[in-house]
Amino acid sequence: MANKPNKQKVYTLLVEVGRKQDDGLPEGSTGAALMCYASGVDEAEAVRETVAILKQADLNPLDVTGYGTLEERQEMGHDIEADEIELMNRALEENSVIVAQMTPFFGDMNAAGEA
Repeated sequence: MANKPNKQKVYTLLVEVGRKQDDGLPEGSTGAALMCYASGVDEAEAVRETVAILKQADLNPLDVTGYGTLEERQEMGHDIEADEIELMNRALEENSVIVAQMTPFFGDMNAAGEA
């Protein structure tokens, strides 16, 4: 019996989180942006899985922006580093969500760095 082709893809997601007790974010921060690579059969599933895992980790997801798959990002002209591709491959192999980067917000700044 042949293996079924893997229908999972990895999506790049930017998740904004707010503060919550015991969230582990730096003292004085108002929240954070998390760059995540999440596997799913579609982007909606990847978003649902990511939000669920972040909530389990005592984070408070407020907003998710999807940037698509590796192929979609390359078509849009995104410059993607080898280490980023390695993390995407790991997310696919492990059928997991990987938080690649966390940028805390301080003061009245949002993810775009705007007040």
